[in-house]
Amino acid sequence: MDSTIKYLRQPVADFRNPFLLNVGFIIHETIGYVREFPFEFDTVSLPPDTRLNNLKGLVRVTRTAQGLLVQVKMQAEIPAECVRCLTDFAQLLQIDYTDLYAFNRNSVTETGLILQENGKIDLSPAVRDEMLLAIPISPLCRPDCKGLCPTCGENLNELSGEHEHLGEVTDQSNVTASPE
Repeated sequence: MDSTIKYLRQPVADFRNPFLLNVGFIIHETIGYVREFPFEFDTVSLPPDTRLNNLKGLVRVTRTAQGLLVQVKMQAEIPAECVRCLTDFAQLLQIDYTDLYAFNRNSVTETGLILQENGKIDLSPAVRDEMLLAIPISPLCRPDCKGLCPTCGENLNELSGEHEHLGEVTDQSNVTASPE
């Protein structure tokens, strides 16, 4: 069993779809053959609505008896807004998943992925789905975000020292609207 690892030194050449990998040559290799595809892009758009910044990662394709085992580890950033202080920031997303692209219907796993006859694998839908699933429900600009002052709306992260409101009504239920 040949377990040598060969590296693709150039980034993926098809910038229209950088996640379309030509892996047809791996089919004819021995079981255990590994090929790694490094990724590094400033910005990548994944249709219809996902834009990733500072994408870095590695896709490892291994020849098995059943098909091609694709292991994906990537990280990227997306623009986000902190739920506490409403500040815009770059949210880091990390994904790590594995899929088997079967050679034929007899080897198909629960994912149902079969290697296309043209020998190409399009990782775009899976990368998009995994990145979307990695977005936190309540993004925070930092774990210790103090949020906004409930009285004046100041960003408490940007203030130094104590923040007080002297002489103001603190119980908003007793405030009545002025007659017009």
